[in-house]
Amino acid sequence: MKTRLTVTACLLAVILPISSLLATELKPIKLPPPNTKGGMPLMEALKARKSTRELSEKEIPLQVLSDLLWAAFGINRPKEGKRTAPSALNWQEIDIYVALKQGLYLYNAQTNTLEPVLGEDIRAKTGVQPFAGRAPVNLIYVADYGRMKNAPSEELKDFYSACDCGFIGQNVYLFCASAGLGTVVRAWIDRKELAKAMKLRDDQRIILAQTIGYPRQK
Repeated sequence: MKTRLTVTACLLAVILPISSLLATELKPIKLPPPNTKGGMPLMEALKARKSTRELSEKEIPLQVLSDLLWAAFGINRPKEGKRTAPSALNWQEIDIYVALKQGLYLYNAQTNTLEPVLGEDIRAKTGVQPFAGRAPVNLIYVADYGRMKNAPSEELKDFYSACDCGFIGQNVYLFCASAGLGTVVRAWIDRKELAKAMKLRDDQRIILAQTIGYPRQK
């Protein structure tokens, strides 16, 4: 019995460092510059806007992902650092986390980069519905309350961050309508479990998630 325990301990001593190494191997993804020209006319995009839950597992190309994230909350006025969606007092308190098959990233609008957060597939944890775990992209909208220090109350922080998140989500809806993608925004999330998996601070709050992919062909 002692020999078996010793062998098991040795195996764990080898396996655990390897698994830890694999989890840290995630590297930053430098996105291509967003294509800010063309696309569907606004009124046509509004007409086509809808929620779609039947999504294929086909991966979204990096160029399309770059365009999508720029439309969501990218920088459209570089000199001022201002974004494609409004935020109260220009707090820019909403961070977009991007859950892909290979891991979790944080969208950095300033550098147009996906910064590695977690080398683990947590797509299934971004929502209770099974389709979330199969879709190629899930965006998680996280409000950083630490950037809202001059808000007069926690209630107003909740209100402002919910409104600002809604603007971003609608930008994604319109982009997806224009680009032939399907999307649905979701509030049915185990926020406590997801926040733990994402290693969020106490002053970071998960507001919504949004699933994106190509519509499944029937």
